[in-house]
Amino acid sequence: MECVIYQERTGEREQVDCRQEDGGCQAALDRLGVLKQDEFAWIRMDEPGQEDLERLGEYLNLHPLAIEDAVQAHQRPKLERYGDVLAVAVKTLWFVEQTSDVETGEVMIFLGSSFVLTVRHGALDPMVEAAIRLEDAPHSAGLGPVSVLHAVADVIVDGYEQAAAQVREDLTDLERCVFSPTREDLTEQIYSLKREVVEFRGAVQPLVPVMQHLTVSRDDWPPQVEPYFRDVSDHLTRTDTEVRALDDLLSSVLDAHLAKVGTWQNDDMRRISAWAAILAIPTLVAGIYGMNFAHMPELDWRYGYPCALAVMALGAGLLYRSFRRKGWI
Repeated sequence: MECVIYQERTGEREQVDCRQEDGGCQAALDRLGVLKQDEFAWIRMDEPGQEDLERLGEYLNLHPLAIEDAVQAHQRPKLERYGDVLAVAVKTLWFVEQTSDVETGEVMIFLGSSFVLTVRHGALDPMVEAAIRLEDAPHSAGLGPVSVLHAVADVIVDGYEQAAAQVREDLTDLERCVFSPTREDLTEQIYSLKREVVEFRGAVQPLVPVMQHLTVSRDDWPPQVEPYFRDVSDHLTRTDTEVRALDDLLSSVLDAHLAKVGTWQNDDMRRISAWAAILAIPTLVAGIYGMNFAHMPELDWRYGYPCALAVMALGAGLLYRSFRRKGWI
């Protein structure tokens, strides 16, 4: 648990020492009790327990349902208001190059008049980069707690754009392989990447209306914050369009690959059928003369055996030439 106090006028920050046996909750509560009018607190918790979050939530007047969502995670991106507290659930997302997997986490952001509480689940921690951005732009602290909401949302949406670019690179590589002359079954790889894109869409698409709602002017927010949220919303909409295009393109690539696999199978069947027809002539002639009847034509002829072999070779050769011209062999 971490707690940072920001001065809205100067942008200065104060780190609260939360390294205690009780998880630092009491230290944060003590500092929150003496907040000045021009100060606000940013409390950061990573996968907290029920008891710690309930204790903090009681002081911050958090709704029990909000606490339950923050502890259990696995929430769809959404925006809800519980009294004076605004709760925003956002999916974090990153791309694992080694396995071409899209991994997701979750961040719950509770926004009050003098505090911001962020609860993180998953390996990716966007709060670190968000805190750096606030330090680099201390004037943004003058916007109050909403500046933290913007910084966290901006970092997460930037992560979406980076992940979309990496998925695009993998898709481009798959396209090259699909339309290359080599015969390689890529159905599993294409389907696996499509499944990751579906997970990607599940994180991005529901967040679009949430961010659009945050761009609307509000009486309790400074008007200077609206352009910042519009910028985040524009980036998110662009990423959503990109992910939709990737999903559609993956479907087309999968259809093209399956059609190509079908063509390979047809080519194999034609080759097998052609060779079966070529071998049928020697088999027919040899089968007839292998019936061992006493009276058969050319049995006593001196050149009967060479003639039978010649007929076999000639018939097989003519069929081979015909199939070769048609491209079956």
